Amino acid sequence: MFLALRDLRFARGRFALVGAVVALIAVLGVILSGLASGLADAGVSALRTLPVTHMAFDKSATGELFSRSTVTARTWQTWASQHGVTRAEPFGNQLVHARTAGAPDDAKQLDLAVFGVRPGGFLAPVPLTGKPLTARADGILISQEIAKEGVKVGDRLIAGQAGTPLTVVGTVGHASFGHVGVVYAPLPLWQRLHYGLSGPLPNAATQQATTVALQLAPGADVQAIDRRLGTHTVDKAGTYNASPGYAAESSTMTLIRGFLYAISALVVGSFFTVWTIQRGQEIALLKAIGAGTGYILRDALTQAAVVLMAATAAGTAVGVALGSAMSGSAPFSLRAPQVTAAAALLIVLGLAGAAVAVRRITRVEALTALGAHR
Repeated sequence: MFLALRDLRFARGRFALVGAVVALIAVLGVILSGLASGLADAGVSALRTLPVTHMAFDKSATGELFSRSTVTARTWQTWASQHGVTRAEPFGNQLVHARTAGAPDDAKQLDLAVFGVRPGGFLAPVPLTGKPLTARADGILISQEIAKEGVKVGDRLIAGQAGTPLTVVGTVGHASFGHVGVVYAPLPLWQRLHYGLSGPLPNAATQQATTVALQLAPGADVQAIDRRLGTHTVDKAGTYNASPGYAAESSTMTLIRGFLYAISALVVGSFFTVWTIQRGQEIALLKAIGAGTGYILRDALTQAAVVLMAATAAGTAVGVALGSAMSGSAPFSLRAPQVTAAAALLIVLGLAGAAVAVRRITRVEALTALGAHR
């Protein structure tokens, strides 16, 4: 590492400049990772917490499955009796507008993602505060996203076109769907909201839900059951794409991050290309006194690794500090695995760019150092 350390010591300004650029890229990498995680949480965090392995939708539903699927009581009852099915329950999903009860001018306007579940079933969450869901006609559990709007246990809401009354009986943790806070409601209450009914439900409405929530044992023949029942079953991760905008947001963030890392490789590669050209005489001299090409390559790549690791560590630390300040005020969520992966990817791609640049070392002739160019 003689030449690498010498260069780092005597060309501090140049290496500080490229280090600053790499650090800024690392900051952007952390911010983008946190933003991607935050957007994903805002889109599907409620689906992630559901204790299901699969969901069975109406076969005719495509794209945003939750808004286009309807299953009947016969479907979920038949699913429950199939081999390999541990549990099967109806699940309702509906986005509705609501307001707090009281004078219209003083009411707070709210958007709700209503999850209809069976009270006491495996889908019903355990409340953090208040009481669990019961057969009470208007009782709901609200997520922390709704509670942040000032709604608390005991408050009454008016939801939907029919003005369906809702009473908050408890709260759960963070849960959102399509960037909207989630409320959990008994399935009959969800059916009233879904069909815009304020009075008693007709028999046909009581027999319908959005999808069948499933817990399947390994080896369950899902495709065969789908063919018999006319359903389309996807695993839990596959339901995320059914959240409004989730697939578009994920692909956009992945594309942006991909461009960022490609740019980082080009920046580092360009710097070390110029740097290798400038120190051609020193490299030739090392070869003339017996240094092998492998030794010089390792020396050059070690130099790049030192610059990349130091700059990435500094940039990541700054990015984490900025991300922590952003938490709570934006759809932003920092996770250690994502931050670590972003930093490691930046170092690896930077080293790849540097490796392409220093390939010139293999073509440097020792005679250059002995005056053969004269």
